[in-house]
Amino acid sequence: MTGSLLEVIALDLRDAVAAEEGGADRLEVVSDMGSGGLTPSADLVAAIARECGLPQMIMLRRDAGFSVSPEELDRLRRDVKELTEAGAAGFVFGFLSEDGSVDVEATQALIHAVSPLPWTFHRAVDHAADVRAAWRAVRLLPNLATVLTSGSPEGVGSGLHVLRTRAEAGDASLVLAGGGLREAHVPALLDYGIRAFHVGGAVRGSWQEPVDPSRVRHWRRLVDRL
Repeated sequence: MTGSLLEVIALDLRDAVAAEEGGADRLEVVSDMGSGGLTPSADLVAAIARECGLPQMIMLRRDAGFSVSPEELDRLRRDVKELTEAGAAGFVFGFLSEDGSVDVEATQALIHAVSPLPWTFHRAVDHAADVRAAWRAVRLLPNLATVLTSGSPEGVGSGLHVLRTRAEAGDASLVLAGGGLREAHVPALLDYGIRAFHVGGAVRGSWQEPVDPSRVRHWRRLVDRL
């Protein structure tokens, strides 16, 4: 890795190859961005592993919500084995209970399933009823690599003050800033001490278009302050 961590969303093999060409450090591999990103197929993960050297963080999520049923959790645990064998380097997941608190039991069940691989708690944390309490719960969970967060359900632009608060509380090393992330947000985030960035739409024209290596290169320079 060069300076900051740059993670790019990949929907297919072409995205993954373009992200690597542009200088990304790792991928978040998902399907169905219309639902906010769901679990991709093991076939896709294997295809990317054959053609691309970047680590793949794989989304574990069966529907667009932030809750998970026991049946869905069982299915995700079964998915983990197949996805790991296909080439996953880590996973992305995290759930909320009906009251808006972190569903620690469900999240820990998947931590156990993916162990010893690292994992990212995704943007469910931004939708918690009590964000500070959610962070207290999440940061105590084992093998946590990063927390994908924009600081607000509306995106980074609305959540900068929350991300600054998290950084001041000592969580800068856990923050993976993403979700509506724009170029203009990066200088402030770097000043807060945040060094991990997650981009999807920003490195393509639209979600119907593939990742553009030149846009990835631009973000590479941006987050490294080059």
